[in-house]
Amino acid sequence: MSALVCGLDVRKDSTYATILSPEGKIVNQTRMENERVLPYLSHFKVSKVGMESSNQIAQLFRQLTAKGYDVVVSHPKKTRYIAEAKIKSDRVDSKAIAELVRLDALPLAYFPTGEIAKLREKVRRRAFLVRERVKLRVKVKSVLTYEGLKWPSEHGLFTKKGVEWLHQLKIDSIESYLRILESLDEEIKLLSKDLVGVAEDDEEVKLLMTIPGIGYYSAVLMKSEIGDIGRFPFPERLCSYAGLVPSTHASGKSVWHGGITKEGSRWLRWVMVEAAQTHVHKYDTSITRAYSRIAEKRGKKIATVAAARRLLMVSFSVLKNKKPFYDQA
Repeated sequence: MSALVCGLDVRKDSTYATILSPEGKIVNQTRMENERVLPYLSHFKVSKVGMESSNQIAQLFRQLTAKGYDVVVSHPKKTRYIAEAKIKSDRVDSKAIAELVRLDALPLAYFPTGEIAKLREKVRRRAFLVRERVKLRVKVKSVLTYEGLKWPSEHGLFTKKGVEWLHQLKIDSIESYLRILESLDEEIKLLSKDLVGVAEDDEEVKLLMTIPGIGYYSAVLMKSEIGDIGRFPFPERLCSYAGLVPSTHASGKSVWHGGITKEGSRWLRWVMVEAAQTHVHKYDTSITRAYSRIAEKRGKKIATVAAARRLLMVSFSVLKNKKPFYDQA
């Protein structure tokens, strides 16, 4: 194949492409329907393709990789830092991406494929449904408050007895919410069953579950977000991917650190914070003792983030060494 490279600015219904020669000269620039991208690249015998990460590129990414193209996906925010332009357009963006691909300077993002992509979608779908269920439960409570009704304190409102009590009220809006809640419960139950099956069959997930505070769902979510642990040469890189490292600012000889970057996978960051809260409140480990020391000096919020980072570093060790959790301290 030739050494031509292509930058694609992908939108919902169309794509703007810029093809560059090895010397950086524009060979072709054009907008086309997404269905025309493959024939277009084949016509010019492009060797490498670059795109910015987004949901819109998923189908095109799969098509290009299946055809054997060398496809790189960039981090949108970091790409903008490098290719800052006063005039923003699809043409300018596609040329900037192509130029960065040509120079091998594109800041890469992780774009999962195959089974990991399917697992990630399933895990995130369950999280979405659970959050929707929480919102509906809040709505039910709001209706009760509006009607001046207090629910029984001897059992939970959404237990079997609680739901029976709600039905007895014969309030239309609550009946509507309960029907939707029943449907959500069923879907969440089916997804949970699938994910339990993954946890039972996947060796890496089972290793993660040996870490105190990490249950089957947290472990499966971590697996779907991390993918191949070999992507990360050091535990610090994994923590950076989760956005759990302090931001750093430098000016001259002065260097100072701020809050965590919150870059990368917000899902991995969220689940590590959740796991850390369970860990430090239920288990006596070196992480828990470090949490207590930090909490005393700097507060519980900062201590929880620090515990989440330590827990992720432990997870890296467990996956890298393929050995169950062992608290050395």
